[in-house]
Amino acid sequence: MGFSSDFLWGGATAANQYEGGVFEGGAGLSTADVMTNGAHKVPRQVTFRMPDGSWDKLPLCFGSPVKHLPEGAVACTVDDPDIYYPTHIASDFYHHYKEDIRLCAEEGFKCLRLSIKWSRIFPNGDDEEPNEAGLAFYEDVFKTCREYGIEPLVTLEHYENPLSLANRFNGWDSRYLVDIFVKYATTCFARFDGLVKYYLTFNEINCIEVAPYVTAGLIHADPQNIANAAYHQFLASAKTVIAAHEQWPELKIGMMLAYGPMYAMTCDPDDQLLVMKADNDGLFFADVQMLGEYPAYKLIQYKNEGITLPVQEGDLETLKAGTCDFLSFSLYGSHTVTVHKEGLKKGEGNGAFDFVVANPYLKTNAWGWATDPNCQRITLNTLYHRYRCPLWCVESGIGWNDEFVDGTVHDDYRIDYMRANIKSMRDAVELDGIPLMGYLYWGCVDMVSNGEGEMKKRYGQIYVDANDYGQGSFKRSLKDSYFWYQKVIASNGEDLD
Repeated sequence: MGFSSDFLWGGATAANQYEGGVFEGGAGLSTADVMTNGAHKVPRQVTFRMPDGSWDKLPLCFGSPVKHLPEGAVACTVDDPDIYYPTHIASDFYHHYKEDIRLCAEEGFKCLRLSIKWSRIFPNGDDEEPNEAGLAFYEDVFKTCREYGIEPLVTLEHYENPLSLANRFNGWDSRYLVDIFVKYATTCFARFDGLVKYYLTFNEINCIEVAPYVTAGLIHADPQNIANAAYHQFLASAKTVIAAHEQWPELKIGMMLAYGPMYAMTCDPDDQLLVMKADNDGLFFADVQMLGEYPAYKLIQYKNEGITLPVQEGDLETLKAGTCDFLSFSLYGSHTVTVHKEGLKKGEGNGAFDFVVANPYLKTNAWGWATDPNCQRITLNTLYHRYRCPLWCVESGIGWNDEFVDGTVHDDYRIDYMRANIKSMRDAVELDGIPLMGYLYWGCVDMVSNGEGEMKKRYGQIYVDANDYGQGSFKRSLKDSYFWYQKVIASNGEDLD
């Protein structure tokens, strides 16, 4: 049976890691634009100023226990030679988009995932009129995709919100953001009508509880703030879906979840219970966006923690009416959990929380990320049997400190990772009958990593000549994995040799 003839092969990117051009075309700053670079084991920092004019920085990033800026602090950039903001240049897609899209087309891409920088369209987030230069930029990007026969998949909010909204309203803690997000989304739907068919509302929405600044622009994030923000994003997504269905019925609006299968380290029933709870913590977000209501277990948890949802009249009906058309997800690998952590090595990589331990059966890279040859099949079955909807893997990849030699990179390790994931997906389709829309490899062109803010953790099949500080020619070169994936796409996933 294999993959369908209209299977959407391609790659995925994010504006805050890839686009650059932060101060060009009338754009405003986003929350990502005030985050410094970091490194493995060195957290990224958010810079801010105090009312007395002094400045400082704090790690409001993934993996950090810090969730608040000081009272009176205003997140901003600072002019200091020791501070570098990787989003400002990134991979310079802003000036290389025609070349990059051409290279993706020559690789055989059917689809390219891109995100729109909200503050490039509305510099402060809530401006009365959109920024024409920003709209024109993205319009030309999407027209270029179409010229090469590439279907754009557009994420409306991918780990950056207008900085002004974070400073003035504590980001998505405020209900004010709901309607201005819908205005932003429908502005995009109208301007890019006929160019973009597929949209995602929020990237990895379930990461809000571990990275509330990154995902929701919260500069003050206690559990109540986080619950408010998640609720407001759910409401904004539902209203966006309803508006799209009413005014642009050809559009398909999806949700996007960060996911990885959970394995119990032992057969201790407490480990099995931990797996169930950890899985529910992430899937609750899909329960709301795909099923239209909060699950009972989450409402009980909120009640026990003294959290009250900011529900207003008509909200619950809106959530029910505004469920998404498909469920997309990121998947890098699996996670192994146990209550018996003593003497065990802590797990690393994407989604490695405190209760995650290293899986002794899997190989890892320098950043601790493991390759699981069965994770796609397990994930696809888990999600389909819970939600019974079309699925789409829109983010999957592996970062590596590539060695650039003689004009290329011999990245057999990346090919091995992709081969394992694609075979696992194919098994889910052929053996289990799972409806899968497509596969988008993450970071198809080298770009700044989100977690570390560094370029040397490379994901791409297209090499970009730039270092961790935005220095280099930015010349694009093709890695071995580019030609391997080109062959895979041409065979519709049959030739994995």
